[in-house]
Amino acid sequence: MYTLFKKELNGFLNSLIGYIVIVVFLLTIGLFLWVFPLQFNIFDFGYANVDGLFLLGPFVFLFLIPAITMRSFAEERKSGTLELLMTQPLTDLQVILAKFCAGVVLVGFSLLPTLIYVYTVYRFGLPPGNLDLGSIWGSYIGLILLGSVFVAIGIFSSSFTDNQIVSFILAVFLSFFMYIGFELLYTFVISGKTGLLIQSLGLNAHYSSMSRGVIDTRDLIYFLSVLVLFILLTKLKLESRKW
Repeated sequence: MYTLFKKELNGFLNSLIGYIVIVVFLLTIGLFLWVFPLQFNIFDFGYANVDGLFLLGPFVFLFLIPAITMRSFAEERKSGTLELLMTQPLTDLQVILAKFCAGVVLVGFSLLPTLIYVYTVYRFGLPPGNLDLGSIWGSYIGLILLGSVFVAIGIFSSSFTDNQIVSFILAVFLSFFMYIGFELLYTFVISGKTGLLIQSLGLNAHYSSMSRGVIDTRDLIYFLSVLVLFILLTKLKLESRKW
């Protein structure tokens, strides 16, 4: 499994895909935080915070993560190497986890340089260090978990087809629905206690909770449950080839 994990990670880092994802993520977030005269601009806002990073990050991930996961199984199917891969001394679950872990590591690599933004605001705030570090670290944990769920969704989508574009579109749709779809249902359709229950099924509700700096066990369990769900669904889809 570790060998396959290294192969997948090297596949990202030895090609343009991994670097394009990291550069596009940093460039997009950087432009909104420091250049574009919008509500996320730190200079225009006048307060020492990096809330824009954690508000924009999920929406950037909605497109970038499907772009890196769309080839996970789709490329294997198209090139005819999926069956060969499955004959290796690895279980289906180990293959899935190797691809999943490689995607999560790449997500971590893309977030790591954003610490420069946090340090810059921390140093140049008035007074220096005037930052709510608790909410920042909570937001980072939430963003990593959110990105991990998007990776799991992307791998699941890729297991359905040998067409990377179809895999990308399906992953974007599922990720968007899981992130904001339940929120839209709550806002436009359902109200009352049922509405709150529907809202709690979405990723955004739990991500927003963690962004306040409170690491609630219920939020962690929710993210892990969604991760396990999509990994098991991917396993079920791969096993269906034997039926």
